[in-house]
Amino acid sequence: MTDTRGPQAQQPKAGAGPAAPGAASAGAPAQAPASAATAAGSPLPGERQPQPAGPYHPPQAYQPAPAGAVRRPRTGARTAPRTRKARLRVAKADPWSVMKVSFLLSIALGICTIVASAVLWMVMNAMGVFSTVGGTISEATGSNEANGFDLQAYLSLPHVLTFTTIIAVIDVVLATALATLGAFIYNLSAATVGGIELTLAEDE
Repeated sequence: MTDTRGPQAQQPKAGAGPAAPGAASAGAPAQAPASAATAAGSPLPGERQPQPAGPYHPPQAYQPAPAGAVRRPRTGARTAPRTRKARLRVAKADPWSVMKVSFLLSIALGICTIVASAVLWMVMNAMGVFSTVGGTISEATGSNEANGFDLQAYLSLPHVLTFTTIIAVIDVVLATALATLGAFIYNLSAATVGGIELTLAEDE
């Protein structure tokens, strides 16, 4: 009779010994790639999948705007600048610094006074004010030029500049002294009532 079942794997006999080491090692490499591919495709529960190299982009970021879309400004955005305020108190004024500043300012004011007086005298002399006023005074008093009051000689430019310089020097001394005395008085009053309070504001 003929066997129609085809070739069949031979079953190891009961009395046969362990399989040869070469046969076991030959079948292992065929099964290793299949197990590695299965482990890479389906990670274990709780295991993180490897991330691709490169910068991270959120899912909804950097998406192109649809065609024809108009960007509308936010209605709740603040447009007015914020102002920071600081409340300070002048507790003490240094008398020495006050004296130096007041001295320089009074000198500048004296120089401006002298220059303004010279310019004003030149303008009035060019307009003939001194001659007109001098003639009116001579006619009113009935005196001639020999023994009468000469206004032009009395209000000449050297006399005016000398008088103005004396006034400017007196002003420098008085202004410096009064400013220094005022600094001492302010320190005494600040120690009693607390001084002047100032509110400073800064726009951002």
